[in-house]
Amino acid sequence: MQCARTMTLLVCLAPCCLWGQESAPQTPRLTVRAPLVQVPVLVRTKAGRVVFELSGSDFVVTDNGGPQQFTVDADTGSQPLALAIVVEIGGAGAKHLGDYGELGAILEALIGNVEHRVAVIGFDSTPHLLLAFSPNTAEAAGTLAHLDEGDRGAAILDAIAFAIEKLRAQPAGHRRAILLLSETVDQGSKTNLDEALRLISDTNTAMYTFSFSSTRAVVGHEAAKLSNDTPGPAHGCFSREGADPEYEGHYSKQVLDCISQLAPPLRLATMSFLAARSALHSKTAQAIAQLAGGENFRFHNARDLKAGLIGLSNDLPNYYVLSFRPSAPTPGLHALHVEMKDRRSLEVNARREYWIDEEGAR
Repeated sequence: MQCARTMTLLVCLAPCCLWGQESAPQTPRLTVRAPLVQVPVLVRTKAGRVVFELSGSDFVVTDNGGPQQFTVDADTGSQPLALAIVVEIGGAGAKHLGDYGELGAILEALIGNVEHRVAVIGFDSTPHLLLAFSPNTAEAAGTLAHLDEGDRGAAILDAIAFAIEKLRAQPAGHRRAILLLSETVDQGSKTNLDEALRLISDTNTAMYTFSFSSTRAVVGHEAAKLSNDTPGPAHGCFSREGADPEYEGHYSKQVLDCISQLAPPLRLATMSFLAARSALHSKTAQAIAQLAGGENFRFHNARDLKAGLIGLSNDLPNYYVLSFRPSAPTPGLHALHVEMKDRRSLEVNARREYWIDEEGAR
């Protein structure tokens, strides 16, 4: 088996057309749209060593608790790449602007020897396109080395949504990826958490995040605010009024438990998903990368950042990409789980969720 090469670990939800057979010359041809789900997977030992030479028989994939038949994708690393580098220039990010100099050689290593376009997006309370998509990696590195300080905002989710909008305009044959350089906690975004995750899934976008710590005051304030962003109908299962005591302070768990009452297999499938999703309130950058099947690195200075980027460039060629068509393509959120068959001691980093809209389900 061949592992996917540089930056090919892109999680996606792409509708594909399958043509049915004609039973008679006069019978209209039937078109069925079925979603294809790709799950990037990185496997390590507990000591952190990447595991090579695995095959499809070593993995188990479940969707909302149901086992799925899947294939292991062949090498697609030669496909063109559109990379959006999203960097925080406001808030706590202003103190890290000096960390982004001299990244040209490392960016070249991340991209690899493929046709590519790179853009740079800065953000504070709002996102700004600093460099439109260009094949000139050196120009992107130069833009990162000469950033101007922004305001006090840190609208991470708005910046991701803005980057995905720009990625949509890139040629259809290009893989899409976002490299996010930001603090840990979103501050002031109008884009909500679910919408950001849906955009990442719908556009075949890989997420790789490098984050530095937000202040404790910011963490507490934003966590309290974000925990109230999903209102429920009055006196219903999703209502905050009269909820069971076990849900106090954990409304996201209540929401998914309500859903699981309608679809019982979802209850078991969402346990690990819930653990990551609840972290979106206090660890926005990290949780988005984990749910999307990417990686998150912490850094304090330029040295840490460069070491993390080099580590990412070493990991990228060693991902496995598992593809399947859901056996139950119901619209809405789907919880994914990947584990090793008969090799439970290995640690698996894989995509944990995806979204099917009404059109995809039909």
